[in-house]
Amino acid sequence: MEAATSARGALAEAVGFLSYFRDLKDSRQPGKVSYPLDEILLLCLLAVLAGAETIVDIALFGQKKLALLRRFRPFAAGTPAHDHLGDILATLDTGQFQTCFAAWVSALTGIPDGVIAIDGKTSRRSKSKGRAAIHMVSAFAARQRLVLGQVQVAAKSNEIIAIPKLLDMLAIEGAIVTIDAMGCQREIARKIVEKGADYVVALKGNQGTLQEDVAVFVAEQQANGFQNTVVTRNETVDADHGRIETRTVTVLHNMAWLKHRHDWPELKAVAIVDSVRELGAKTERERRFYITSVPGTADQIGPAIRDHWSVENGLHWVMDMTFRDDECRVRTDNAPANFAVIRHIAHNLIRRAPGKQSLRQRRKAAGWDDGFLVQMLVA
Repeated sequence: MEAATSARGALAEAVGFLSYFRDLKDSRQPGKVSYPLDEILLLCLLAVLAGAETIVDIALFGQKKLALLRRFRPFAAGTPAHDHLGDILATLDTGQFQTCFAAWVSALTGIPDGVIAIDGKTSRRSKSKGRAAIHMVSAFAARQRLVLGQVQVAAKSNEIIAIPKLLDMLAIEGAIVTIDAMGCQREIARKIVEKGADYVVALKGNQGTLQEDVAVFVAEQQANGFQNTVVTRNETVDADHGRIETRTVTVLHNMAWLKHRHDWPELKAVAIVDSVRELGAKTERERRFYITSVPGTADQIGPAIRDHWSVENGLHWVMDMTFRDDECRVRTDNAPANFAVIRHIAHNLIRRAPGKQSLRQRRKAAGWDDGFLVQMLVA
């Protein structure tokens, strides 16, 4: 009896995530729904965790794993065919789905420590006739390596519009939000500060004379040995596969004049990152500028800048190589964006799964071992 009660409790815990999607509106006509929405979400998530890469894959998983699915929900009508499943995903409200996802992650992780990297990615094969490929902007917790939320960039829009919507979904108090040059906008910086976080934003020529003023000031100070400003420095050297890369981070701290001149929210410092890459006889040099509200030194700001790029290897690369995102041909209406959210849920659960295997190996194990698949939901 105790064992049976414990098993039922584990199953209930395994599908606890569904409670965060309870308010997701189902556009289907009431009374004519053969496949409840919670069953559809559970089917999609378990299938993707187990290796499904397309809606056809998910439908096949439903046919083959119906007994497993019925351990969690009735599935009285079985599971839908792929075309019906695709229609359901296509009609779900994308914005509401993304908001539910962010609430689930927030409950799972609390307010993340360290850097939250915001960056966009295009799902290349989602392009269809008369419609561009979808572009999603995601927030990635660098230390926890989890997706915190995502927003689809609307057609004929850009990341500047999407980023504030994404920030509205997130609890970021105490974090450092890093964004590339596309997000170098006063209103985005202001929203980050108002939500109790700091920012580190890459600087390019999309803010009038801001970059020019910074570049001129840095050149002048460099010429006189930075005698007229407070400076901290941090240097790192990495050697890998015959390549040596030296990064020198120089932070200029007394930048009140720049904040006043450009009306930039809580601007505390300017960071210069000089990179020197040596590969054999070839040497490449690059200089990048950043503005930040972080009051810390180069020892703190430098790692935050570097952590931003974890979103490339920790999320974008994983979505392409482990989840085959760029090969996904889901294209109808809201289905591509909603399928992307499901992949992000699966990504987070696989990250949290026990064991030292790679994400790819964990996903394969979930496809081969129902016990491990269920354990992922509870992790």
